[in-house]
Amino acid sequence: MQLIKTCFTFDTKCFKIIKHKTKKRIAMYSKSILHMDLDSFFVSVECLRNSAFLGKPLIIGGTSNRGVVSSCSYEARRFGVQSAMPMRMALRLCPDAIVLRGDMESYSRHSALVTEVIAEHAPIYEKSSIDEFYLDLTGLDRYFGCYKWARELRQRIMTETGLPISFGLSVNKLVSKVGTSEAKPNGTINIAAGTERDFLAPLSTAKIPSIGKVTYKKLSFMGVRTVQTLREIPVRLLEREFGLHGRDLWLKANAIDDSPVVPYDEQKSMSTERTFQTDTVDIQRLRDVLLGMVTKLTFDLRQTGRLTSCITIKLRYADFNTYTMQHRIPYTAQDKVLIQHAHELLNKLCQRRQLVRLIGVRFSGLVRGCYQINLFDDTIGDIQLLQQMDRIRNRFGSDAIKRASSCKA
Repeated sequence: MQLIKTCFTFDTKCFKIIKHKTKKRIAMYSKSILHMDLDSFFVSVECLRNSAFLGKPLIIGGTSNRGVVSSCSYEARRFGVQSAMPMRMALRLCPDAIVLRGDMESYSRHSALVTEVIAEHAPIYEKSSIDEFYLDLTGLDRYFGCYKWARELRQRIMTETGLPISFGLSVNKLVSKVGTSEAKPNGTINIAAGTERDFLAPLSTAKIPSIGKVTYKKLSFMGVRTVQTLREIPVRLLEREFGLHGRDLWLKANAIDDSPVVPYDEQKSMSTERTFQTDTVDIQRLRDVLLGMVTKLTFDLRQTGRLTSCITIKLRYADFNTYTMQHRIPYTAQDKVLIQHAHELLNKLCQRRQLVRLIGVRFSGLVRGCYQINLFDDTIGDIQLLQQMDRIRNRFGSDAIKRASSCKA
């Protein structure tokens, strides 16, 4: 009984402090944080490239039996298809769906177009993913009106890129992100300062970012299915059940989020991986697949005028145990150098005679720059061959020419 009383007193104090801070902030000024999210981005790009896909159930993802759904159209979602769902299950739910493997190069190009429009007009913006942006519009209300400005930016994006985009506007990133999901598809919402808690209250706890399936299931078992119920639970009880994450849940349920909009920065790493349709123990096949992936990534490095200083190899075995190994190297974007290091790391990493399910490679520590030719290791033939291969790829596509060994994979 004493414990319950203590918990209630603690929560009351927290709430009074938060209420006081909230009133003080509203009295002084309210932040204006805009969250923008491209609707079913991969699907929208494919429909832009081929209008025949419009209005049809479309699934983007791996085409093998082990593939997963990366994105799907709203027509496919009506059948219960969701992102991260196994492809086999998705096709059972929607057998008439059109399945595409997807083209990350194309998606990256369209994402860059949207980023350019936002960068040209936004005072401060953060690109949190390939299709998601946060903008800090604090202060614009004095001169223009944040909601009006956001609608005009949205219209400009749709006009210049042809892609549908939704947004939510509120006093913080958390509420704006939830608002965007409520505004979809292709809609907008403005949550006025001081109404954040009322906006979140009737929503399902599954709507709150960071509440995944496991946490939602546990909350449901506790009888907590709405945000309003969650915010009424004592903090100590949530901490007892969820550890440090419990306090975070309580803060989010009360619409509290002080995280700033972090200005967009250059990409610091690039990676690719491949899941085999059938697990393999063939070392030569692994080497050939790795060769193809490294060659493609190094081409991307050179195209964007960047160099890498660290290479990481990743292996996932049939039992789902995953191992990685990395090596720091002098800055480079040269195929031969990176292929050599990749194969050395693979030889060190692949010591177990066990079936391999997935292989991946990552370049990190990226910086802007051009490759400095090595006086002793690089030959004129090597450099000329690389230049000619890049010219062919630029003209006919990145898959137009490959090294012979990578074709066997």
